Amino acid sequence: MKSKIKVLVVDDSALVRQTLIELLTSDPGIEVIGAVSDPYAAVERMKDIVPDVMTLDVEMPRMDGLTFLRKIMSQHPIPVIICSTLTEQGAETTLKALEYGAVEIIQKPKVGTKKFFEESRIRICDAVKAAAGAKLKPYASIQIKPKLNADAVIPMSPAHKAMVKTTEKVIVVGASTGGTEALRILLQSLPMDCPAIAVVQHMPENFTAAFAKRLDGICRITIREAADGDTMLRGQALIAPGNRHCLLKRSGARYYVEIKDGPLVSRHRPSVDVLFRSAARYAGANAVGVIMTGMGDDGAKGMREMFDAGAHTVAQDEQTCVVFGMPHEAIKLGGVRKVLPLGGLAGEILRMS
Repeated sequence: MKSKIKVLVVDDSALVRQTLIELLTSDPGIEVIGAVSDPYAAVERMKDIVPDVMTLDVEMPRMDGLTFLRKIMSQHPIPVIICSTLTEQGAETTLKALEYGAVEIIQKPKVGTKKFFEESRIRICDAVKAAAGAKLKPYASIQIKPKLNADAVIPMSPAHKAMVKTTEKVIVVGASTGGTEALRILLQSLPMDCPAIAVVQHMPENFTAAFAKRLDGICRITIREAADGDTMLRGQALIAPGNRHCLLKRSGARYYVEIKDGPLVSRHRPSVDVLFRSAARYAGANAVGVIMTGMGDDGAKGMREMFDAGAHTVAQDEQTCVVFGMPHEAIKLGGVRKVLPLGGLAGEILRMS
């Protein structure tokens, strides 16, 4: 019998601790071994049992989460998920945690509707499972709703064919766990005149704007959070806003993005499958699809649809992925034309455009 994933919750709010316990223990594959109010109590608990995954608040008394994270990752690395509130200011601080070695960012749960609670449960439990299987780099009973596919946002039309080929290429990229660092490496490698890019990175709302701003400051190309109707331009990457689906559309020779609400697709919003299906439909052979590190299978079906529409499709290899789930599933479905290490993805994008 497979052992449960042991999770330690660290948060100074008793309500948040209780809510996380409720969410996590609803999954039969997860066991909460402790819920403590600060890093000092966490250290005491870890003397008895070392967790497989830790959820960590950023702002806490006695020692803040970032300081504790640096100590953990330099002394005894374990997978850490940052549990943060949705504020612009908090997003900047929380993104630093990814640089210090945190695996994932999740939205701090709060009292809400049944739908909100269920979506939080799905996202938090999936984040824990992804973190448990992640490759680490040291710092120097609720019913599960059916897993929806891209039909929930873009209905499949068997007779539909992509628009006729033009000379302009567009790039669509999907990533999840480990993707923030992988995207930084990819986008920093691209020249100012590279093809237009649309990116889905699984990340909570507000954090995507801060993430895009940070990348924009270190890359040669322009990077920003996508807004509904934004034109796809050469030398620019648009990051799908957290908690909204992002679709590629076309009007004549102009490619643009549509930002819309909708249900979780492949357990995510934004969903890579939604972006990839729209690329298959509206760009066809003009598209280049890249699927990168992440848990689960979001993007696998969409990449197969891109493949069938004549697009060039590339997956990041297992050796350079933090979690090989999404690329592996896309490869299994037969939708990947080439598998390359992270360092080779930029060159392949430029070669195909």
